[in-house]
Amino acid sequence: MNCLFCKIINKEIPNFTVYEDENVLAFLDIHPCSKGHTVVIPKEHYSNLWDMNTETFELMTVSLRKVAGHVQARLQPEGMNIGINNGAAAGQAVEHVHWHIIPRYKNDGGGSMHSIIKNPGNKTIKEVYELFV
Repeated sequence: MNCLFCKIINKEIPNFTVYEDENVLAFLDIHPCSKGHTVVIPKEHYSNLWDMNTETFELMTVSLRKVAGHVQARLQPEGMNIGINNGAAAGQAVEHVHWHIIPRYKNDGGGSMHSIIKNPGNKTIKEVYELFV
């Protein structure tokens, strides 16, 4: 497999690990958005969130919270964004599902999740809602 993250898991590529257990690896992003930007990945390969089984997803959320707690304790940011880019259109650059923990600091120039995209489409909220019911 030619997956960058699988190579990191298999220790073919060095990384700066900040957390590891039997299911999860967390390491510092080599192109950080902020001090302490951390990537959290399952050790089993899943291309995206939809490929992941429920059990692994549940394990990931527990570990994700632990890693975020470590980031908070060590760096004491004033906030953090925790998110996933799921699919190429969402900005997923590595086809191995992963979460980003991005510590946030006052006046860091970043925005909220609402600043990622500003294109609500051409349907009203009610029209979109009707697609769900």
